[in-house]
Amino acid sequence: HANHLKRVSEFQTPQGQTQFEQLVQQVVQHTDFILTPDDSGYPTQLLPYTDHPPIIFGKGQAQALLQPQIAIVGSRKPSPHGRQVAYDFAYYLSEKGFFISSGLAYGIDEAAHQGASAHQRTIAVTGTGLDTTYPAQNKKLAEHILAQNGAIITEFLPGTPPLQQHFPRRNRIVSGLSLGVLVVEATLKSGSLITANKAAEQGKTVFAIPGHIYSEFHQGCHQLIREGAILIDHPEQIIEDLALPTQWQSQQQKQTKEANTNTPEIPEHLIDLYQSLDWVGQNIDQLVIHHNVPVSELTSSLMELELLGLCMQQSGLYLRCRS
Repeated sequence: HANHLKRVSEFQTPQGQTQFEQLVQQVVQHTDFILTPDDSGYPTQLLPYTDHPPIIFGKGQAQALLQPQIAIVGSRKPSPHGRQVAYDFAYYLSEKGFFISSGLAYGIDEAAHQGASAHQRTIAVTGTGLDTTYPAQNKKLAEHILAQNGAIITEFLPGTPPLQQHFPRRNRIVSGLSLGVLVVEATLKSGSLITANKAAEQGKTVFAIPGHIYSEFHQGCHQLIREGAILIDHPEQIIEDLALPTQWQSQQQKQTKEANTNTPEIPEHLIDLYQSLDWVGQNIDQLVIHHNVPVSELTSSLMELELLGLCMQQSGLYLRCRS
C-alpha cells in the first residue's frame, strides 16, 4: 500500500502528469488497437484463464486474433533442417486456413512467421512494448507481417524493454491463443518447453516433431513426447487431431460458395448474438454470461442462426460460419 500511495502522489505532480501524457502519446503512435476483456474483439480463447492479459496492445489486423490458430515454437538456434520444417509446416497449415502464432524470436519462430506470411495468416506475440522489435534484426520481418495483414500484439506498454521475465508471460499468450502448440525442434534448455508446459496446463494439445536420437537439437521434443506430447511427422496429422477447425474450414468453404448466389440477411434480433460468435467456438454457458438472457431464449436464437447457415454447433461449441 505504501508503494501504491507513493505512485499516486508522484502521478499527481507536474512531472508525473507530463510522463503520463508522454506515455499516452507513445501508445497512440505505436498502437493500431487496444483490447480489454470487456471488448467484443478480445480473444475469447484467453478468457477462461485467470492470468489472461488485462489489456492487449496491437498493430495490424485485430480480427486475426479471433481466427483458429496453431502455435509453432522451438529453438532460437535450430538446425537448417529444423528451420525448413518450421517453414514448411507453417506454410501448409496456413494454406489450410489456420493462423500461425509465435513469438517473433530468432530461429523456429522466425521461420514459422515467414511460412505463414505466404498466406497472410500469422500473429506475433512480443515480450516488449510495440515501439521495440526484439530481436532488432527481425524488424523487417515484423514489418512484413503487418504488410501481409497479420498482427503483432503485446500486453506491455511502449517503452518496455526485453527483460528475461517478460518472455514466460509472452509464452502463455502464444499458447492461450492457440488450439494446439507444435514444438518443431528444441534442446532440453529451450524456452519453447516453457510454452509447451504452459499449453498443457491450459488444456491445449501439444505436438512435437522427433529427430535424431544423438542430436541435442531434438532432445527437448523427445522429452515432450515421453511426457505425452503427440508425435507427428506431417502437418496433416495436426489437422486430423484438431478436427474442429477442419470442420470449420469445410463449412466456411461451403458458405462462401453459397454466399455468392444467396446471402441471407441477419434478422435484427439476432445481430448481437451473431457478432459475438467467432471461429474458435463458445459453449452455451459463455454465451449466457455474455448476453445475460435465459438459456431457452438463447438456444432458440442459436437454432435460428443455424437454420440460416450462419452458425454451427460442434462438440458443444457454437461457431460462426461466415463473415
